[in-house]
Amino acid sequence: MPMQTLQGSCHCGAVRFEADVDFAAGTTKCNCTFCWKQRWWSFAVEPDHFRPQAGEAALSDYRPGQADGHGGFCRHCGVSVYQFVPATDWNPAPKYSVSVAVFDNLDPADLLAAPVTLCDGRNDDWWHPPAETRHL
Repeated sequence: MPMQTLQGSCHCGAVRFEADVDFAAGTTKCNCTFCWKQRWWSFAVEPDHFRPQAGEAALSDYRPGQADGHGGFCRHCGVSVYQFVPATDWNPAPKYSVSVAVFDNLDPADLLAAPVTLCDGRNDDWWHPPAETRHL
């Protein structure tokens, strides 16, 4: 499936963006406390394929577990939209981690056809799935 351009927004529409998403690259679910508490299921989007449209000032600028980056939840409606993730030892290139739930024109069939990578962030073992994955 070729890359698709999707539009995304928070619930109130204050934060809006556009992203080119490669469904073949798949999605990610993680068991770290941030992802678990948010039920975060995400697409990784390269910075040059992510285009904020409105509302960056409305984002909380929460940066879980990192000293830099940008993103967070909308200060108006509380929806977690995206996080900018800098390069790390487990993430070789910077990316935007975008919640699949905020895409306005995402076809559920496309989402379900995309591969899912499961990460054991709870144990800082980002390269392997956790022993138990049914809850993810």
